[in-house]
Amino acid sequence: MTTLLKPFYVQTRLVASEITIFTPLEFQRIFTVPPTRVKYFLERYTGEGLLVRLKKNLYAVKSRFPHQTEIANRLYAPSYLSLEYALSYYGVIPETVYTVTSITTMPTREFVILGLSYTYQAIKRQAYTGYKLMNINGHQALFADKEKALVDYLYFVSLGRSRLNDRLRLGNINPAAVKKYARLFGRKSLVKLARGILA
Repeated sequence: MTTLLKPFYVQTRLVASEITIFTPLEFQRIFTVPPTRVKYFLERYTGEGLLVRLKKNLYAVKSRFPHQTEIANRLYAPSYLSLEYALSYYGVIPETVYTVTSITTMPTREFVILGLSYTYQAIKRQAYTGYKLMNINGHQALFADKEKALVDYLYFVSLGRSRLNDRLRLGNINPAAVKKYARLFGRKSLVKLARGILA
């Protein structure tokens, strides 16, 4: 038996289930409907504004739009939030950032959703560590610890792809953790840069 797909019912059930982001396959499993009906419903009600298409085969309910940290983790995987976004959250850089920045082992990518940019910078697999599941403003997300976010940032500075912020606030940074993470990248210029800013 298949479920009758009415917009109000779909929206109510997704919200009640606390499902904020879903794929067509996940939608099909929730509502036990055939793929053709899933495709029709998603296309129609994205067009009518009930749903938001985040990217190909990834959707969200517009009335309960997910937090940017949740979107970042689901949009491109594997990934965790880091770099300027995390440094701003921790107060290591004083500026407010307007891009949601993440680290990945996949190729570098950027997505723009409702005017907000989500960027993903690639690092070596052996350096893909130093993150955990955190509660960020009431939302669960994979997030770099403070020292790893700093080292990820310094890595791209050492490559010449970012400019070093001269207003870094390093008072609560653990120097030993910074040096440990820096060595994972196997890049002497990064280790030297990390030691220099901690001196």
